[in-house]
Amino acid sequence: MALQVTAAPDEPDLLFLPWDTPLEEWPVDQLVALPRGISRHVVRFVRMNHLVYAVKEVGEHLAVREYRLLRDLERIGVPSVQAVAVVKGRTTAAGQELDPALITRHLQFSLPYRALFSSTLRPDTAGRLVDALALLLVRLHLVGFSWNDCSLSNTLFRRDAGAFAAYLVDAETGELHPELSRGQREHDLEVARVNIFGELCDLEAGGMLHESIDALHTSDAVLRRYAQLWDELTRPVLVKPTERYLVDAHIRRLNDLGFDVAELEVIVEPEATRVRVQPKVVDAGHHSRRLLLLTGLDVEENQARRLLNDLDSFRAALAIPEADEDVAAHRWVGEVFEPVVRSVPKDQRGKLEPAEVFHEVLEHRWFLSEQAGHDVGLPVAADSYVREVLARKPVEQAVLGARIGQPSDSTMEFRLSFRPDPEPDPGADPEQGPGADPGAESEPESGDGISP
Repeated sequence: MALQVTAAPDEPDLLFLPWDTPLEEWPVDQLVALPRGISRHVVRFVRMNHLVYAVKEVGEHLAVREYRLLRDLERIGVPSVQAVAVVKGRTTAAGQELDPALITRHLQFSLPYRALFSSTLRPDTAGRLVDALALLLVRLHLVGFSWNDCSLSNTLFRRDAGAFAAYLVDAETGELHPELSRGQREHDLEVARVNIFGELCDLEAGGMLHESIDALHTSDAVLRRYAQLWDELTRPVLVKPTERYLVDAHIRRLNDLGFDVAELEVIVEPEATRVRVQPKVVDAGHHSRRLLLLTGLDVEENQARRLLNDLDSFRAALAIPEADEDVAAHRWVGEVFEPVVRSVPKDQRGKLEPAEVFHEVLEHRWFLSEQAGHDVGLPVAADSYVREVLARKPVEQAVLGARIGQPSDSTMEFRLSFRPDPEPDPGADPEQGPGADPGAESEPESGDGISP
């Protein structure tokens, strides 16, 4: 059987990988040392043309099915890894058949849960990871996707302006429907609860879980967060015909949560005394879409919220009318955002995404201003942040390297660092902890404590 590759047209070099060799025997010089979660399949990372790909050996039916599901999720805008190709018809030089391979693009600046749930992870940080996973489940269910195997192992996390954003990694058991029933959603939630409880118990047995984090309480917290968010997004609002402002207020609350209401169902009750308003089409990404339209910056939702707040402050300080918001946005990008990004030396730009750097500079500016008793200004804050904070942070971009991070005494959070070249950077000091800036590294408390 001839080798068959179903792939995007801009990935031709994938043909030249050693497909006639079992994945677990691929030569080390073609692999990338990146942290990965637990998988029932053989998974390896490879780097081609400065991009990192995840390659997974799996049966043909599952490979093709997952490839199509991931492409569908990407099309409808759900946070998930990008499917790149399916390779079928693999055989060894001796003619032995090999399992097909599914190729996905590795998500830059992301980490699996085991890189975050460590013995030094603080409970409130665990709460923010739970928040991110609950939000991902809500977004999946809103578009009719039943995961059927939700777990921490099947999720990647990216930093998002002090919070985390969760991405679906493994979709081989998923199902995409026009709409999910309550029973389908509850089944998905129960699977998530059991899986997360088991994964946390595994960490606890290995001494990798902070003693104040309770596995059962944390796994149940996902369901509680999900229920609160789902109710806020989908519950109907009963108003009198003259109380339209209550509908507007509800829509603004959903916008604050990061969702747009694209369609409302309005039902007039008998005798026309009340009107039932039901959100029917709710789309995530309210702030990120607005920022993209204004500036062209494509960032995570909480990052977009923070950048928009700074943009609004910039517009108000210059007394630019709200009607000219696009003019203000153009000036803000050129006069505020880009200078901060350019202030980061090239050899440190793989540590954090530009939007996350800007968020942390704003936090650092507040810290310095509190110390000085006056606003120190953004240029001073950016220069101080690069020298005192960013220089001591590990690299989180997906690059060649090995696990060389050390627990930080200051943040009590395990970090990972990856070397961009085979040889370690002589200027890097993996033993040195982060700066003493509590504004740059502080973790806000979660609304629902993880400890019982």
